[in-house]
Amino acid sequence: MRANRTLEIGTGLFVLLGFAALLFLTTQLPSSGLRLSGKKQGYTVRAEFDNIGDLKVGSPVAMSGVRVGEVTGIALDGHSYKAVVTMRFDNQYNQIPDDSFAAIQTQGLLGGKYIGLSPGGDDQFLKNGSTIDQTQSAIVLESLINKFFANYSSSKSADSGAAAADTQSKSESKK
Repeated sequence: MRANRTLEIGTGLFVLLGFAALLFLTTQLPSSGLRLSGKKQGYTVRAEFDNIGDLKVGSPVAMSGVRVGEVTGIALDGHSYKAVVTMRFDNQYNQIPDDSFAAIQTQGLLGGKYIGLSPGGDDQFLKNGSTIDQTQSAIVLESLINKFFANYSSSKSADSGAAAADTQSKSESKK
């Protein structure tokens, strides 16, 4: 009877610990809608990209590895058919040059996407409503693999075609 009670208490603690871990993870993931802190102050900047990959609202914006803001919105421009990304920068990072460069980068080999900023050299700084003109789209791993295999298979068929033509020309020269 006592062993049964100990088993029930252990099971209850295990389930409680599991719920606590789940709550912690949902508040830490950028793609989750839950936030423990309120809306942060800052200024909004936008940039247009040809391809954003799997960039999500809440993804970090970083400069030199330091988080300076986050992605607050993603939309498609109906005229240029480019992805328009809206970012909120923290107020303390108010001296980012206006001609800075924004690139969509990957955290680790298969990690999530984020926006990496490279500073420009202009004396004017980004402010609320500014647009970052110089951008680099996400590198889509699947596209690179498809291009590699397409080039590989076309070079193989060209090599085998050249070998067949060479063999045919040798046999004709013997005649």
